[in-house]
Amino acid sequence: MAAPGGFSGTDFKQEEGVFLGFSKAQLLAFLAMVAFIAISPFFLYPVFLMKLLCFALFACAFNLLIGYVGLLSFGHAAYFGMGGYLAGHAAKVWGLSPELSILIGGAVGAMLGLVIGWIAIRRQGIYFAMITLAFAQMVYFFCVQAPFTGGEDGIQSIPRGKFLGIVDLSPDLSMYWMTAGIFLIGFLLIHRIVHSPFGMVLKSIRENEPRATSLGYRTDDYKLMAFILSAGLAGVAGGLKSIVFGIATLTDVFWTMSGEVVLMSLVGGLGTIFGPVVGAAVIITMQNYLAEFGAWVTVIQGVIFVLCVLAFRRGVVGEIGNWLRVRL
Repeated sequence: MAAPGGFSGTDFKQEEGVFLGFSKAQLLAFLAMVAFIAISPFFLYPVFLMKLLCFALFACAFNLLIGYVGLLSFGHAAYFGMGGYLAGHAAKVWGLSPELSILIGGAVGAMLGLVIGWIAIRRQGIYFAMITLAFAQMVYFFCVQAPFTGGEDGIQSIPRGKFLGIVDLSPDLSMYWMTAGIFLIGFLLIHRIVHSPFGMVLKSIRENEPRATSLGYRTDDYKLMAFILSAGLAGVAGGLKSIVFGIATLTDVFWTMSGEVVLMSLVGGLGTIFGPVVGAAVIITMQNYLAEFGAWVTVIQGVIFVLCVLAFRRGVVGEIGNWLRVRL
């Protein structure tokens, strides 16, 4: 079976200095990321950082499926968007606390993942991708018509509320710390999944599914569980975004959102634990600072996508990892 991936897809068991599944390089990268998260709100706009963290979690969730199982989903916007809608509805209409609302968003994403994944995993390759896209479009048109989504207006004025009924999240800095905490929990959960025996089986399925089947693994069950976990975490990311910005709209469930998360993962590096975070940072920063160019931002994203496919297939983190392996 395939070995578990390290900093750039290498076997972490063969690297020295492993700590909680982190190699030395990974541990340094993780500590640097935590340090940046801790100090960045004091010199960068917290709302921008919260958007970055929401999409970083979304990209990490997506990468769990494509990077470690080899399943390309074109429908992850469905889980992200529905998670946002249900979290927003729970917070605004039901009056639930933000943490419960976000958990509801994650639960909705997981349930959608169960239904869609159960059908989609019966096919592979382009057929799997098209099934996920078709279901995502069905979810989009459902959101257009469903009364609780607000149609084209979306759900607006979603309250941030109080974390655990104590901490007022109205100040951006308070909301930022909760967002950072949820992101880190999600990131570490994905890291643990990837470096667990379950994750090792997922990677064996990615590398050689017939062999994994011959060894006695029920590969469809493993793929379905990975699909549910990925969809659930995407729902958490969508729910978190709706609480942060106080709005849930059709944009979050549209097919272009699925394209964006594919691009983030590709730019950062598929099958790497830090790749989606880096990719999300690159794309969100670009969208933020090039917003004045309007629709040209989408064209620039397309150019980046083509360049990554043609010249940098490992992504930023993958190329760095390969460079370090060659020289060290």
